[in-house]
Amino acid sequence: MKSRTWVLLRRLMRNIMRSPDTIITVAITPIIMMVLFVYVFGGAIETGTDNYVNYLLPGILLITIASGIAYTSLRLFTDVKSGLMARFITMPIKRSSVLWAHVWTSLVTNVLTVGIVILIALLIGFRSNADILDWLAVVGILSLFTLALTWLAVIPGLTARSMEGATAYSYPLIFLPFISSAFVPTETMPKIVRAFAEDQPVTSIVNSIRALLYEGQVNNSIWTALAWCIGVMIIAYIISNKLFKRELG
Repeated sequence: MKSRTWVLLRRLMRNIMRSPDTIITVAITPIIMMVLFVYVFGGAIETGTDNYVNYLLPGILLITIASGIAYTSLRLFTDVKSGLMARFITMPIKRSSVLWAHVWTSLVTNVLTVGIVILIALLIGFRSNADILDWLAVVGILSLFTLALTWLAVIPGLTARSMEGATAYSYPLIFLPFISSAFVPTETMPKIVRAFAEDQPVTSIVNSIRALLYEGQVNNSIWTALAWCIGVMIIAYIISNKLFKRELG
Protein backbone atom coordinates (compact mmCIF):
# COMPACT_ATOMS: atom_id res chain seq x y z
CA MET A 1 0.00 0.00 0.00
CA LYS A 2 2.83 2.36 0.86
CA SER A 3 4.43 2.04 -2.58
CA ARG A 4 1.10 2.72 -4.32
CA THR A 5 0.43 5.72 -2.12
CA TRP A 6 3.93 6.96 -3.00
CA VAL A 7 3.20 6.63 -6.74
CA LEU A 8 -0.03 8.59 -6.39
CA LEU A 9 1.75 11.17 -4.23
CA ARG A 10 4.41 11.67 -6.89
CA ARG A 11 1.69 12.21 -9.51
CA LEU A 12 0.16 15.00 -7.46
CA MET A 13 3.51 16.57 -6.59
CA ARG A 14 4.57 16.58 -10.28
CA ASN A 15 1.40 18.46 -11.15
CA ILE A 16 2.08 20.99 -8.39
CA MET A 17 5.74 21.47 -9.36
CA ARG A 18 4.73 22.10 -12.96
CA SER A 19 2.67 24.99 -11.62
CA PRO A 20 4.38 26.19 -8.41
CA ASP A 21 2.24 29.32 -8.40
CA THR A 22 -0.14 27.40 -6.14
CA ILE A 23 2.42 27.35 -3.32
CA ILE A 24 3.42 30.97 -4.01
CA THR A 25 -0.22 32.13 -4.06
CA VAL A 26 -0.94 30.45 -0.73
CA ALA A 27 2.13 32.09 0.83
CA ILE A 28 1.50 35.60 -0.50
CA THR A 29 -1.64 36.44 1.51
CA PRO A 30 -0.22 35.46 4.94
CA ILE A 31 3.04 37.26 4.13
CA ILE A 32 1.20 40.46 3.17
CA MET A 33 -0.94 40.14 6.29
CA MET A 34 2.14 39.64 8.48
CA VAL A 35 3.96 42.62 7.00
CA LEU A 36 0.83 44.79 7.28
CA PHE A 37 0.24 43.95 10.92
CA VAL A 38 3.91 44.32 11.90
CA TYR A 39 4.61 47.62 10.16
CA VAL A 40 1.19 49.30 10.16
CA PHE A 41 -0.73 48.02 13.20
CA GLY A 42 2.07 46.56 15.33
CA GLY A 43 2.94 49.82 17.06
CA ALA A 44 -0.64 50.31 18.25
CA ILE A 45 -1.20 46.77 19.55
CA GLU A 46 -0.22 45.99 23.14
CA THR A 47 0.89 42.38 23.54
CA GLY A 48 3.45 42.71 26.31
CA THR A 49 6.28 41.79 23.94
CA ASP A 50 9.02 43.91 22.40
CA ASN A 51 8.80 42.25 18.98
CA TYR A 52 5.30 41.99 17.52
CA VAL A 53 6.32 39.64 14.71
CA ASN A 54 7.31 37.10 17.37
CA TYR A 55 3.85 37.34 18.90
CA LEU A 56 2.12 37.28 15.52
CA LEU A 57 3.94 34.47 13.71
CA PRO A 58 2.18 31.40 15.24
CA GLY A 59 -1.22 32.70 14.13
CA ILE A 60 0.09 33.57 10.67
CA LEU A 61 1.39 30.00 10.29
CA LEU A 62 -2.07 28.61 11.08
CA ILE A 63 -3.65 30.97 8.53
CA THR A 64 -1.08 29.78 5.97
CA ILE A 65 -2.05 26.16 6.55
CA ALA A 66 -5.78 26.91 6.47
CA SER A 67 -5.29 28.66 3.12
CA GLY A 68 -3.25 25.79 1.71
CA ILE A 69 -5.66 22.98 2.49
CA ALA A 70 -8.32 24.59 0.27
CA TYR A 71 -6.22 23.40 -2.68
CA THR A 72 -6.36 19.84 -1.34
CA SER A 73 -10.14 19.98 -1.54
CA LEU A 74 -9.90 21.45 -5.03
CA ARG A 75 -7.48 18.77 -6.27
CA LEU A 76 -9.69 16.02 -4.90
CA PHE A 77 -12.81 17.61 -6.39
CA THR A 78 -11.07 17.79 -9.79
CA ASP A 79 -10.09 14.09 -9.64
CA VAL A 80 -13.65 13.10 -8.74
CA LYS A 81 -15.39 15.21 -11.38
CA SER A 82 -12.96 14.28 -14.15
CA GLY A 83 -13.62 10.59 -13.57
CA LEU A 84 -10.00 9.95 -12.64
CA MET A 85 -10.94 8.88 -9.12
CA ALA A 86 -13.41 6.33 -10.49
CA ARG A 87 -10.63 4.87 -12.66
CA PHE A 88 -8.27 4.64 -9.70
CA ILE A 89 -10.69 2.60 -7.61
CA THR A 90 -11.06 0.03 -10.41
CA MET A 91 -7.33 -0.65 -10.25
CA PRO A 92 -5.79 -3.28 -7.95
CA ILE A 93 -4.82 -0.78 -5.25
CA LYS A 94 -6.15 -0.23 -1.78
CA ARG A 95 -8.76 2.51 -1.93
CA SER A 96 -7.40 4.31 1.12
CA SER A 97 -4.17 4.90 -0.85
CA VAL A 98 -6.03 7.35 -3.10
CA LEU A 99 -7.11 9.54 -0.19
CA TRP A 100 -3.81 9.25 1.67
CA ALA A 101 -1.94 10.44 -1.42
CA HIS A 102 -3.93 13.70 -1.32
CA VAL A 103 -3.40 14.00 2.43
CA TRP A 104 0.39 13.54 2.24
CA THR A 105 0.54 15.95 -0.70
CA SER A 106 -1.20 18.54 1.47
CA LEU A 107 1.33 17.98 4.25
CA VAL A 108 4.32 18.35 1.90
CA THR A 109 3.03 21.49 0.17
CA ASN A 110 2.10 23.11 3.47
CA VAL A 111 5.59 22.41 4.83
CA LEU A 112 7.03 24.25 1.82
CA THR A 113 4.63 27.18 2.21
CA VAL A 114 5.17 27.48 5.97
CA GLY A 115 8.94 27.44 5.31
CA ILE A 116 8.59 30.39 2.94
CA VAL A 117 6.55 32.36 5.50
CA ILE A 118 9.11 31.68 8.26
CA LEU A 119 11.94 32.88 5.99
CA ILE A 120 10.11 36.16 5.39
CA ALA A 121 9.44 36.46 9.13
CA LEU A 122 13.19 36.12 9.76
CA LEU A 123 13.82 38.97 7.34
CA ILE A 124 11.45 41.30 9.19
CA GLY A 125 12.79 40.51 12.66
CA PHE A 126 11.50 37.15 13.88
CA ARG A 127 13.87 35.60 16.41
CA SER A 128 13.51 32.56 18.64
CA ASN A 129 15.56 31.04 21.44
CA ALA A 130 13.95 27.62 20.98
CA ASP A 131 16.23 24.58 20.88
CA ILE A 132 15.94 21.66 18.47
CA LEU A 133 13.46 19.78 20.67
CA ASP A 134 11.21 22.83 20.92
CA TRP A 135 11.29 23.23 17.13
CA LEU A 136 10.48 19.54 16.65
CA ALA A 137 7.49 19.97 18.98
CA VAL A 138 6.34 22.98 16.92
CA VAL A 139 6.69 20.96 13.72
CA GLY A 140 4.68 18.16 15.31
CA ILE A 141 1.83 20.46 16.34
CA LEU A 142 1.71 22.14 12.93
CA SER A 143 1.76 18.74 11.20
CA LEU A 144 -1.15 17.48 13.32
CA PHE A 145 -3.04 20.71 12.62
CA THR A 146 -2.40 20.26 8.89
CA LEU A 147 -3.55 16.63 8.91
CA ALA A 148 -6.70 17.53 10.86
CA LEU A 149 -7.68 20.29 8.43
CA THR A 150 -6.72 18.18 5.43
CA TRP A 151 -9.06 15.37 6.42
CA LEU A 152 -11.74 18.04 6.85
CA ALA A 153 -10.89 19.23 3.33
CA VAL A 154 -11.48 15.74 1.97
CA ILE A 155 -15.17 15.95 2.90
CA PRO A 156 -16.12 18.88 0.58
CA GLY A 157 -13.65 17.56 -1.99
CA LEU A 158 -15.76 14.40 -2.28
CA THR A 159 -19.21 15.94 -1.92
CA ALA A 160 -19.07 19.45 -3.47
CA ARG A 161 -21.05 20.08 -6.64
CA SER A 162 -18.91 23.01 -7.80
CA MET A 163 -15.34 24.24 -7.60
CA GLU A 164 -16.43 27.14 -5.40
CA GLY A 165 -18.18 24.78 -3.02
CA ALA A 166 -15.07 22.64 -2.71
CA THR A 167 -12.97 25.56 -1.45
CA ALA A 168 -15.50 27.80 0.33
CA TYR A 169 -15.39 25.81 3.58
CA SER A 170 -11.81 27.00 4.20
CA TYR A 171 -12.84 30.65 4.62
CA PRO A 172 -14.18 30.28 8.20
CA LEU A 173 -10.99 28.39 9.10
CA ILE A 174 -8.85 31.24 7.76
CA PHE A 175 -10.72 33.83 9.81
CA LEU A 176 -10.90 31.75 13.02
CA PRO A 177 -7.41 32.94 14.17
CA PHE A 178 -8.70 36.53 14.20
CA ILE A 179 -10.99 35.60 17.11
CA SER A 180 -8.23 34.04 19.17
CA SER A 181 -4.99 34.99 20.87
CA ALA A 182 -3.19 35.02 17.51
CA PHE A 183 -3.18 38.82 17.04
CA VAL A 184 -3.97 40.26 20.46
CA PRO A 185 -4.20 38.88 24.02
CA THR A 186 -7.67 37.56 24.77
CA GLU A 187 -7.72 39.67 27.96
CA THR A 188 -8.33 42.77 25.80
CA MET A 189 -11.52 41.38 24.28
CA PRO A 190 -15.14 41.91 25.42
CA LYS A 191 -16.40 39.14 27.73
CA ILE A 192 -18.51 37.25 25.20
CA VAL A 193 -15.84 37.36 22.50
CA ARG A 194 -13.17 36.46 25.05
CA ALA A 195 -15.14 33.42 26.20
CA PHE A 196 -15.32 32.13 22.63
CA ALA A 197 -11.69 33.02 21.87
CA GLU A 198 -10.30 31.22 24.89
CA ASP A 199 -12.26 28.02 24.29
CA GLN A 200 -11.76 27.59 20.56
CA PRO A 201 -8.93 25.35 19.26
CA VAL A 202 -6.79 28.02 17.60
CA THR A 203 -6.01 29.80 20.88
CA SER A 204 -4.61 26.68 22.57
CA ILE A 205 -2.54 25.84 19.47
CA VAL A 206 -1.19 29.38 19.10
CA ASN A 207 -0.36 29.62 22.80
CA SER A 208 1.47 26.28 22.72
CA ILE A 209 3.56 27.23 19.68
CA ARG A 210 4.32 30.66 21.15
CA ALA A 211 5.44 29.09 24.43
CA LEU A 212 7.71 26.59 22.65
CA LEU A 213 9.32 29.25 20.47
CA TYR A 214 9.97 31.88 23.12
CA GLU A 215 9.55 30.46 26.62
CA GLY A 216 10.94 26.94 26.26
CA GLN A 217 8.12 25.45 28.32
CA VAL A 218 4.41 24.90 27.88
CA ASN A 219 1.43 24.61 30.19
CA ASN A 220 -1.70 22.50 29.89
CA SER A 221 -2.67 24.34 26.69
CA ILE A 222 -0.53 21.91 24.71
CA TRP A 223 -2.72 18.99 25.79
CA THR A 224 -5.81 20.93 24.76
CA ALA A 225 -4.18 21.71 21.40
CA LEU A 226 -3.25 18.07 20.81
CA ALA A 227 -6.72 16.89 21.84
CA TRP A 228 -8.36 19.29 19.36
CA CYS A 229 -6.06 18.29 16.49
CA ILE A 230 -6.28 14.54 17.09
CA GLY A 231 -10.02 14.63 17.79
CA VAL A 232 -10.84 16.59 14.61
CA MET A 233 -8.50 14.39 12.57
CA ILE A 234 -10.09 11.13 13.74
CA ILE A 235 -13.67 12.31 13.25
CA ALA A 236 -12.92 13.80 9.82
CA TYR A 237 -11.02 10.63 8.82
CA ILE A 238 -14.00 8.41 9.68
CA ILE A 239 -16.49 10.65 7.88
CA SER A 240 -14.22 11.01 4.83
CA ASN A 241 -13.82 7.27 4.41
CA LYS A 242 -17.56 6.67 4.73
CA LEU A 243 -18.26 9.37 2.14
CA PHE A 244 -15.59 7.92 -0.15
CA LYS A 245 -17.28 4.52 -0.08
CA ARG A 246 -20.72 6.05 -0.57
CA GLU A 247 -19.80 8.45 -3.38
CA LEU A 248 -17.51 6.14 -5.32
CA GLY A 249 -18.68 2.72 -4.27
